[in-house]
Parts: sequence; C-alpha cells; structure tokens
Amino acid sequence: MKVAVVIPCFNEEEVLPELFRRMTAAAEKWPCDWEIVCIDDGSRDATWPLLVAQQKRDPRWRALSFARNYGHQTAVSAGIHHASGDAVMVIDADLQDPPEEMVRFIEKWREGFEVVYAIRQKRKEGWPKKAAYWLFYRMMHRAVAFDVPHDSGDFCLMDRRVVEVLKRMPERNRFVRGLRAWAGFRQVGLTYERHARAAGEAKYDFRRLFKLARDGIFSFSTVPLGLVSYAGLWISMFAFLGIIWILATRIFSGFFSKIGFPPVQGFATIVVSVLFLGGIQLISLGIMGEYIGRIYEEVKRRPIWVIRDSAGIEPQESPE
Repeated sequence: MKVAVVIPCFNEEEVLPELFRRMTAAAEKWPCDWEIVCIDDGSRDATWPLLVAQQKRDPRWRALSFARNYGHQTAVSAGIHHASGDAVMVIDADLQDPPEEMVRFIEKWREGFEVVYAIRQKRKEGWPKKAAYWLFYRMMHRAVAFDVPHDSGDFCLMDRRVVEVLKRMPERNRFVRGLRAWAGFRQVGLTYERHARAAGEAKYDFRRLFKLARDGIFSFSTVPLGLVSYAGLWISMFAFLGIIWILATRIFSGFFSKIGFPPVQGFATIVVSVLFLGGIQLISLGIMGEYIGRIYEEVKRRPIWVIRDSAGIEPQESPE
C-alpha cells in the first residue's frame, strides 16, 4: 500500500521547517509506503526554494509551483490530481491540523472506509470566525440534497476510487469538501482538536471565507434561485402593508395628523412602489448573476491551473 499526502502552501516559509520535521516523523510510523505532494500556490516568499531543498533531501517529498495564486481549493485539487497513492490525504501546511492524527485515518481506511474526514471539535479562532463556520455548515446542510458533515474541513483521507471520481470533475469554482461528500462511498468522521497556527499569518480572511462559502452553496444547490420567490413574496407583503397604511392615512387623516403622521401627497405611494419593484429586481438579478457568472467561467474551458515549475514530479495538465 502507498499513501500520498497533499499539502497546499501559500507564503508558508516560516512554518515549513516545522512541517517537514513533524510530517516526516508522523509518516515514518505509518504501516505503508508514502509520498508527500506540496503545491506552491504562487507564493511570494521563500516557500518554493524551501520545497525544492526538501525534495533534494528526501525524494519522497515532491512539489509543484503554480504560475500565480489560484486559490487554496485549486491547489488541493492539483495535488489530488498528481498524487499516486492507493489513498490520498489532504492537510494544510500551517499545522493547525496535526499530522500525528493521520495514522487514525489510515486505520479507518484499512477497516474498509473510503472517505475518512476530520471533525473539528475545538477551534483556536475568535468567536466571529467560529460563528461564521457554524452558520455556514448549517446553511449548507439545508441547501444541498446530500449530507455535508458539520464542522469538517479539507483534512481527510480518500481512497483511490474516490480520488478518481474527483479527478473527473472539471469545474472551476471548486469546493473540495463538497465534492468529496457528493461522491458518496463509505464515509466516517473522526473528532480532533484543531490547534493554532504553528507560525506565520492566517491566509483565510473573511473575504476569502465568504467566497469559499459562496462557492460551496452556489456550486451544489439551486435553493438561492427559489429564495427569489420567497423574497419577492415578503417584499410584496410589506408593500401591501404600506398600501394599507396609505389608505388609512387618507381615510383617517385627522387622527393621524394628531399623532404626528400627517399624510404626504404622493410621497408614500412612490416610495412603496420603488421599494417593491426595486427590491425584487435587485435580489433576482444578483442571484441569477451568481449562476450566470459560473456558467461563463465554465464555458471558457480555460485550464484550472498553470504549473510554472516542478520538483521530483512530472506535471500533468489540469482537467478540461
């Protein structure tokens, strides 16, 4: 048996020496052969020279360098595409996900599970991020037609059969944990405590997290399109209440004048009409625009990634 590990890297020069040490020490205890595929996602620091030096020291470490920054999910996908093991594991370079836990994944895989994913039991992030993660997974669970495990990230093990399914998915806006759940097979979760970063700064700010959440929902669900109808219904209800208010102020103008709400000729009617029509149109256009934009990205058929350099591995073209 052989297990491959995929590690996306972006400006990780501070944490890489510790990653090399801990990852190698953990892998040496596995009951199988192993290789590690690192993807340099257009780093602007010394990440790539460090990866090349590590490959020269230990040929089991291999690396690819993107021509520019394509994003975390694309880097994970490229690593999965190039990994050659009977099983493929994914872990981030920041060591928030401890490599020492990966032997548990292998044990579950040998029991017959084809997907073993990690469930984050504790987080070291602040409460705004914790709340955002909690809300996203609950929204995702309600929006899609298949089961997406709560509080599970990209830290996982996938059998070769699952990997081959993912390799045949050429979509551009990738959400790997969603693709993994969509593929099916026998899946099991293992709880663990998520650590703080070993070094360096977090790469996922709220803007990137929001984009990841948006890709996850719009790539797997058409529920937002249905929400347009509900939004239109609610706006119509508020507009109807506004119409009742206008009629009441006209019929009982004396009473409303005494309590400080005198009728204003023509103003309220215009405001209600503009809010009613504008609200429905903008919400509808925004949601349809998300889907049209994704169609636009898909039909261009550009490569998902472009590889600038490699160390110890033969680059392959991205799926089309």
